[in-house]
Amino acid sequence: MSGLAAAHRLRTLLGPGVTITVLEQAAQVGGKLRTVSIAGRCYDVGAEAFLARRPEALALVDELGLTGELEHPAPVASRVRAGGRTAAIPRRTVLGVPSDPDELKDLLSPAGLRRAHEEAGLPPIDLTGRDAGLGELLDERFGPEVADRLVDPLLGGVYAGGVRGLGLRATVPQLAAALDDGAPTLTAAATAALPKPSANPAPVFGTLRGGLGSLVAALVAESKADVHCGVTVRSLRHNESGWTLGIGSVPSGQTMTADAVVLAVPAPAARKLLDPVAPVASAAFAEIEVASMAVVGLALPADTVLPESSGTLIGRGERHADGTPFAAKAFTFSARKWAHLGGGGPVLVRGSVGRHREPGALKADDEELVRLVRADLAELTGITTRPLDTVVQRWGGGLPQYGVGHLDLADRIGRAVAAVPRLAIAGAALNGVGIPACIGTARAAAERLAQELKQ
Repeated sequence: MSGLAAAHRLRTLLGPGVTITVLEQAAQVGGKLRTVSIAGRCYDVGAEAFLARRPEALALVDELGLTGELEHPAPVASRVRAGGRTAAIPRRTVLGVPSDPDELKDLLSPAGLRRAHEEAGLPPIDLTGRDAGLGELLDERFGPEVADRLVDPLLGGVYAGGVRGLGLRATVPQLAAALDDGAPTLTAAATAALPKPSANPAPVFGTLRGGLGSLVAALVAESKADVHCGVTVRSLRHNESGWTLGIGSVPSGQTMTADAVVLAVPAPAARKLLDPVAPVASAAFAEIEVASMAVVGLALPADTVLPESSGTLIGRGERHADGTPFAAKAFTFSARKWAHLGGGGPVLVRGSVGRHREPGALKADDEELVRLVRADLAELTGITTRPLDTVVQRWGGGLPQYGVGHLDLADRIGRAVAAVPRLAIAGAALNGVGIPACIGTARAAAERLAQELKQ
């Protein structure tokens, strides 16, 4: 997504007279945006939506003429399985951090609720500009239940990582900003960070009726890039006239030249490619860990009745009644959440599997993974119907982990790469894993290179 958005922006800035080449290691472009057919329906098995409260994705959708395809979620609540029971996710929290602990009464034990209420009376938090471990801060202020039963499931869907491996400033920047502005406690910071009430609140998320693959197709078409799939870039070498790229396997490898390069790859690949040309950036990329996950799509018969919910998050360590651990970390009841995926035909449900450093069910083959996810769905909802169709999409090393000090790492990377002529970087490993953030890095990379190329 980041590479294609950069290619599109470069075409806009440089016009038709330049050759833009996209080299993609996978068999198809789009990265974590992938739309497949399941029981005859278009269905996203990567990212399923983008944050609509940031401008970048909506602006790009409009620029590509896709605004008529825009869809927003139905007004149905999501739920979380925590402490052995399923309850609605409280609305007035910031990624699970409460502005009013009473809203957590259905999720916490009496002792956990009492501990959450006590947070407002603890000594003020003083970060003095430093970062902090999000899980450690939550444990210190609220006790473990707020992190385990709410914040961890919410952030697990974004990063496939545990809350105790994430940094505050990169993952919940609005809380960090409120604390920097003088909020003395996490409860006060959450209150300050919540959006102001509105009679007509703007939708939080958006997607495209035909799947986000249509965004990918539009970027390819409008960028007029020469796209080559199944091509691995194994080396970058800088010289006076530009860049030489080593591509393909080592024994039969080839080279190609370019005036400028945008590197939009996962952190491990960036580390390797940048080592000879920007070693400081390479070393910083080496500090960014990645997590793997999988999406299991289920197309159920049309008469299947889903819960009145957009989906259910599953807390770490939750178990079935017989003691079996859940394999999935979340379910999306797509036929409830998105109007264009409901209204007759197969009932679509998506299960997400995989947490950082916990391969668990990801070690199972596709058939077994589907069985495990179906068992989880039956435990949560009572639905045991055999699917009409299934799909398994695995994302190996697909999600960067934003640990303590991640923003400093991203800044170090940015400054080191900026010192190398006609080289730029983009992607989820930098300043946000969501689609709008990736578009933002892509635009910045393209604009910097376009300015250099015009000099």
